[in-house]
Amino acid sequence: MKPVKVGILGLGTVGGGTVNVLKRNAAEIARRAGREIIITRASAKDLSKQRICDTQGIALTTDPFEIINDPEIEIILELIGGAGQVKDMVLKAIENGKHVVTANKSLIALHGNEIFAKASEKGVIVAFEAAVAGGIPIIKAIREGLSGNHIEWLAGIINGTGNFILTEMRDKGRDFADVLAEAQALGYAETDPTFDVEGIDAGHKLTILASIAFGIPLQFDKVYTEGITKITRTDVEYAEQLGYRIKHLGIARKTPEGIELRVHPTLIPERRLIANVNGVMNAVLVKGDAVGPTLYYGAGAGAEPTASSVVADVIDVVRALTSDPENRVPHLAFQADALADIPVLSADKFRTSYYLRLNAEDKPGVLAEVTRILADHQISIEAISQKVPLHNETSVPIIILTQITLEKEMNAAIAEIEALKTVTGKVNRIRLETLG
Repeated sequence: MKPVKVGILGLGTVGGGTVNVLKRNAAEIARRAGREIIITRASAKDLSKQRICDTQGIALTTDPFEIINDPEIEIILELIGGAGQVKDMVLKAIENGKHVVTANKSLIALHGNEIFAKASEKGVIVAFEAAVAGGIPIIKAIREGLSGNHIEWLAGIINGTGNFILTEMRDKGRDFADVLAEAQALGYAETDPTFDVEGIDAGHKLTILASIAFGIPLQFDKVYTEGITKITRTDVEYAEQLGYRIKHLGIARKTPEGIELRVHPTLIPERRLIANVNGVMNAVLVKGDAVGPTLYYGAGAGAEPTASSVVADVIDVVRALTSDPENRVPHLAFQADALADIPVLSADKFRTSYYLRLNAEDKPGVLAEVTRILADHQISIEAISQKVPLHNETSVPIIILTQITLEKEMNAAIAEIEALKTVTGKVNRIRLETLG
């Protein structure tokens, strides 16, 4: 069979890595795909820029639409990122009858419903394995490997920058701001780190995972996101003393009332495997009714780890070129006309356990006031302890672990506790998940 011609939009880190993998492993890839796959064209903003890949034999241009409109190109690799003009590029490629492979999580999370509808109309594939957790094939695992399961919940460390920061805070007793500066110097975090440290990047990825797991439309606007900027080394140390690790998790859980979609710092028992995923590595824990809990671990970013997923998608597309569109694996795991209208719950309806840390004056009756407020809001206490002050604190730290409770009640209770004259400052709250 004749070779399949591929055009790449973007020759940055991921684009360069993809060129390297496709060229280096060309023979092996052809054996798996059944046909030779050739990169014939690529676009980049600056053609004079030094690159990590060898572009010999590839026709370069600064205009991506030249490639999108090339009738000989069968597959477009969108590796630019962002969701502005890139959306127009992808829709135009689909309109031209080209298959698309992308690593763009924001594009899929924000515009995936429209893009997949257009792709189904034109009978083409949009593949996006590299959009979540880099080199970990988590989308294929859920969409295909676990397709016989009712997925109950999933929880993932799906942003390497946040995980690096929390790991350094725990291992070396460093403050958030100090580690963030190092992450920026190392290239793990952008100059504006908001997307990483405030949970937006993880929210995009969770949106995609939840859609595939539960068969619902992509709904990023309903994901609750909370960052790690308020996590202190004091909380990290107390968590360790209690047998927990703090991780920035994306959690999707199906409940009788609806689906929880939330990204936030989370206490996890230190014995859990996912609690021991450190540095910039990613991991996703998925609980299916038949298989039980399964863990997927690996590099969540980087040139060739991400390229590994991009190239795997290219191979899948090539394999499917001769199949009828209706017989292909659905974009979001479930048939397009079978997506369910299950409600996504608002944050005040979440149910989880909590770690609370508050600082109070060392006077009789303070604990009694706090526990009375929690009891008034039907919040049961799992454990409570008064700690020795750390880092020259003048007030007494009180640590409380609660049983599972409604977020709405917890918010109201915290507001009352913070209003007490004997309590100094804000109550630091971190959700707690056993992930059992």
